[in-house]
Amino acid sequence: MVKQERALRTRDTLIRSAAEIFDREGFAVASLTAISTLAGVSNGALHHHFISKAALTDAVEEVALNRLLAVTEAVLPLGASRMQLLVDVTHRLATALGEDVVLRAGFELSGEMSRPPHVDLREWWRRWVEETLKQAESEGELRTDVTASDVASAVVAATVGFEVLGLREAEWLSASTVTRFWRLLLPTAVPATLLGDLECEGTCPL
Repeated sequence: MVKQERALRTRDTLIRSAAEIFDREGFAVASLTAISTLAGVSNGALHHHFISKAALTDAVEEVALNRLLAVTEAVLPLGASRMQLLVDVTHRLATALGEDVVLRAGFELSGEMSRPPHVDLREWWRRWVEETLKQAESEGELRTDVTASDVASAVVAATVGFEVLGLREAEWLSASTVTRFWRLLLPTAVPATLLGDLECEGTCPL
């Protein structure tokens, strides 16, 4: 049991170290030697867990997806609207991207041109946003002159843009940036009768 726990810890450390190297140096130039050095293990130990850089990268993306699921898989609070859920989750995502290097690396790998993603986090995020907005539309939470697709395009473009820009300047992933975005978007997307019930700053953590 102790040996198995040690192996799991080593595997987790390698995944995090890979994410840190990908985040800092970029996937294309990241080397297994740099990853194993950061993790404090030998190249042999690394290859014991991952036969190749591709296998390790796939593992980073899989863990990153689990982190994204933890952000998006929230139960709608009693009395809350789908739009408030979407606002809250975008705030949570921005915070998580700023704090969690594995999640951040997973999103970065989705845009990596040198390899097709094993798990495309940006595409997964787009589908979640679209589904949430379709539910909001069916429940009368969107204005009649806009569609769920219209609003989803704006939300996905903005949030992925914040993710990319946040790699260089943390302010793009701040609560104030996300709040300003919703203050601009919500009046064009939500009926005036519902607008006053929404908090652009987000509500309590879900």
